[in-house]
Amino acid sequence: MHEAFYRVPPLVIGGRTLRSRLFLGTGRFPSPAVMLQALEASGAEVVTFAVRRVNLDETADDSVLQHLEGRDLIYLPNTSGASSATEAVRIAKLARAAGLGDWVKVEISADPRTLLPDPIETLKATAMLAEAGFTVLPYTSDDPVLCRRLAEAGAAAVMPGGSPIGTGLGILNPYNLRLIAEEANVPVIVDAGLGSAADAAQAIELGASGILVNTPVAKALDPVAMARAMALAVEAGALSRAAGRIPKRLYATASSDPDGVLEPLSDRAAEPAAAGRRVTGG
Repeated sequence: MHEAFYRVPPLVIGGRTLRSRLFLGTGRFPSPAVMLQALEASGAEVVTFAVRRVNLDETADDSVLQHLEGRDLIYLPNTSGASSATEAVRIAKLARAAGLGDWVKVEISADPRTLLPDPIETLKATAMLAEAGFTVLPYTSDDPVLCRRLAEAGAAAVMPGGSPIGTGLGILNPYNLRLIAEEANVPVIVDAGLGSAADAAQAIELGASGILVNTPVAKALDPVAMARAMALAVEAGALSRAAGRIPKRLYATASSDPDGVLEPLSDRAAEPAAAGRRVTGG
């Protein structure tokens, strides 16, 4: 009864209903077998991979996709490596033509050192791909104004980074993330920079609809255990947000009501009790 009552509601993106709010990247795992075990442990239904690393001519024999064959998954190919909107659109259309679906993660980096997204080209690509009938999920910086513009351009969800890709620094600007979640009229998926289950729970408590992780799972000492931890953290964060946390206060507040507290005994009244406990040596 309790499990059913506290169930996290499904997430809807682009008309698709998802039971899991955790998206999983497929790169950097020590082996395909570990990747599949982590995928199973995570419960993720959306998996992402770089189109440039996929053999589009023989997708059935691709080194990544062949291991996902037969599973009920939504592919989220990403345009990692693209440096312009035009290039990102071309990559997305190649992926769709190869049978990988019409979901796409727009990823256009402006700086090879930080891999931070190019806001102008990302906005352009989002508008172009939405017009072409794609379900577009753009990876973007944690800028509330830009996220609003991306949603207006047709993004099915926005994916602000918590911190730069692969850093594990967690959510560096929780204030901005909260603003993005409050103002967004599309789901917010925190993508990049998370390092642990605590970061995942924080993202959801701040208002995010879900998270996307790759490096913190793939490079963990135990990727399968971390995948499961991330799934539980997302669920815990969603339940915690729905439950409503107490407000933060500067000073302590007693957990019990001060009314009805026993008055301290006087020295005279305390004497009989003390005498009764006195031990006499012999």
